[in-house]
Amino acid sequence: MMADREPDSSAELQSALRGFVRAFGLHQPETTPCGQPIPVSEAHALGELAQEGRLRQVELARRLRLTKSTVSRLVGQLTARGWVERAPAPDDGRGVVLRLTPAGERAAGNLAAARREKFSRLLKSIPAHERAGVLHALDILTKALDE
Repeated sequence: MMADREPDSSAELQSALRGFVRAFGLHQPETTPCGQPIPVSEAHALGELAQEGRLRQVELARRLRLTKSTVSRLVGQLTARGWVERAPAPDDGRGVVLRLTPAGERAAGNLAAARREKFSRLLKSIPAHERAGVLHALDILTKALDE
C-alpha cells in the first residue's frame, strides 16, 4: 500500500479511503461496522442520545451533520422501534426534545459494547509504535473535511 510514501494524487487518496470504507464496513448502510444489524445512521443517533441523555432534535441534526428532514425521518424510525421518545421542548413550542427509552438504552449499550470490542481488536492489530500516527492521520483528515 502507500505506507512508505506520500500520496502524490487525489486518485491515490480516493483509492485509499475507498479501501478503508470497504474494509471497515462503512459501505453497508443497514449494518454497523461492528456487525450490529441496524442502520449506521440509527447507531450514530443512539450513541449521541446515550452520551447526552436528552437532546433537541435540531441539535441531533447538527451533530450528525444531517438535514432536519432526514433527522425527523430517522427519529421516526427510532420511535417506531420503541427506542426514542419525543417531547415538546419546555422553552419552545415548536422544538422537540429526544430521549432514549429503556429499550433504547439497552440497544445503545449493546452497540457501545460491540464498538468497544471492534475497536479493541482493531487497535491490537496496529503495531504499538504506529498507533499515534494512525490517530494523528485520522485527526488531520477529519479537520480537512471540516474546512
